[in-house]
Amino acid sequence: MEKFNLHEGIVLPLDRANVDTDAIIPKQFLKSIKRTGFGPNLFDEWRYLDQGEPDRDNSSRPLNPDFVLNQSRYEDASILLARDNFGCGSSREHAPWALLDYGFRCIIAPSFADIFFNNCFKNGILPIVLDAEAVDSLFAGVDRTPGFSLRVDLPKQMITVLENMSVIAFDIDGFQKDALIQGLDDIGMTLAKADLIRNYEEARRKETPWLFS
Repeated sequence: MEKFNLHEGIVLPLDRANVDTDAIIPKQFLKSIKRTGFGPNLFDEWRYLDQGEPDRDNSSRPLNPDFVLNQSRYEDASILLARDNFGCGSSREHAPWALLDYGFRCIIAPSFADIFFNNCFKNGILPIVLDAEAVDSLFAGVDRTPGFSLRVDLPKQMITVLENMSVIAFDIDGFQKDALIQGLDDIGMTLAKADLIRNYEEARRKETPWLFS
């Protein structure tokens, strides 16, 4: 998993509450567990004007010009700004996979669905909870300034608005913060203890050999 320390990027505003995981990546695309290749179908039903199908070439599909992801001013955006209860619905891990594959490394919202929130940390995405007033201020900044960008410093737990260099602090669980800084998902955390696990297993084999016969 890619480490997250300091990230700077353009902000894309998704001004909708209760965005569920089926909107993030529709169910017909959940046919792979490779974690990659889902970016072209991110927000598929909002992004395109026709029906998306697995393994279809998306390059010739008609785009919805009114959907924010298709607007040129947000090209190369890597920070997603959203409203309440982002990532609700089913617990599919494909949702953060699709967001990451598209290029988003950070999501800012007033609240997240719990399972989606935790899945973000396990896949290298930083979800940040800010109060509604701060989120409103960021939406206003995006609307006001083309190329509106933020610098997110995870170790310092600070967001810097590059337009005016104002700073917003954010809270985060210490364990999740440390794992993201180190780039460790659940498997990575286990492998980091490989020597201890191996030593324990060898000791158990000597102490209770009948269990291993």
